Amino acid sequence: MGRQMTEMLRGTLEGIVLAILGRQSAYGYEITARLRDEGFTEIAEGTVYALLVRIERRGFVDVQKVPSEKGPPRKVYTLNAKGRAQLDDFWATWEFLAGRLERLHEGGGRNG
Repeated sequence: MGRQMTEMLRGTLEGIVLAILGRQSAYGYEITARLRDEGFTEIAEGTVYALLVRIERRGFVDVQKVPSEKGPPRKVYTLNAKGRAQLDDFWATWEFLAGRLERLHEGGGRNG
């Protein structure tokens, strides 16, 4: 599954991270740990941090700096209304695609 999984994850990782934040606010390492808990073990921490920068720039999250016992303050990401709308769009798109793919997989996607 290696390369194909990587390519598919590239297109869905933003939605996956938004879904995690839709459940609970978190900082970068927590998000990476949750991804690993869900079986996404191949996703590098740097990939998650780069994605967090992008979703912050796009205005999908609110960010709060929280003091850390170990080092500099942590940036805690909270999904905001714009991010929730983006997540809703992601799930709608996912359901559409998953339904079509399931039909193709079952052989029902043939014309005629």
